[in-house]
Amino acid sequence: MDDVNTTRRRVHLLATGLAALVLGVTGAQSTQAAPVDQDCPTAEIFATDNTSIITDPDDPRLRTRLTRFDHEVRAIIRAHGARPAASTLLDGVFWSDDLKQATYERSRDFDVDRVGRDGLQHIAGVIAKEYDQESVLTFRCLPRTSPETDAVEIEVPGVRASSLREALVADPEAREKLGGGSVTLDGRLVLVAPIADLPLARKFTVSLGADWDEAEVRYGDREFVN
Repeated sequence: MDDVNTTRRRVHLLATGLAALVLGVTGAQSTQAAPVDQDCPTAEIFATDNTSIITDPDDPRLRTRLTRFDHEVRAIIRAHGARPAASTLLDGVFWSDDLKQATYERSRDFDVDRVGRDGLQHIAGVIAKEYDQESVLTFRCLPRTSPETDAVEIEVPGVRASSLREALVADPEAREKLGGGSVTLDGRLVLVAPIADLPLARKFTVSLGADWDEAEVRYGDREFVN
């Protein structure tokens, strides 16, 4: 069971998530939809307090709003010198190679301001330890040309968690390379992944019925912190 937990946590990055959408630098102009650097928070932390593997999409644990967790993580962020901003509830869908099926998770995406790379890493490490997580995903928003930029975050409206599950189950390449993704309660897909497979992410996103012209792409540095 520990091996399965480890696999699911690593997959989550994609996000918790997450996840994971890769973009070859030479193909960026043709693949990027709408850069939104001006709206990008300093950093994001994708985290949950869940330690179970959930394979039933109707599991009542997936209806939690993680309200207490939200307050506790905000307190941790403040206590370590950063400033918490918005927090978004996410429904994550991820593929488990060990189980050969989709798994599910409720998580939150925390926007964090007034924090640098080392501070963000430290805060994420505290959260991982406090909630017994294999890892916690962070994303620092950076200019596309920054030498530290190694990932993209994509958000696009018009996606349901059920559609994400069906598409993930039906697409072996997406399962292997993207792992999964998350959907907000108002139907926005959230994917975070290295800059290497954005063409695949675009194809997968369109297969979900989303309009790529409405997608927002942010560039930055992602890290799984344990």
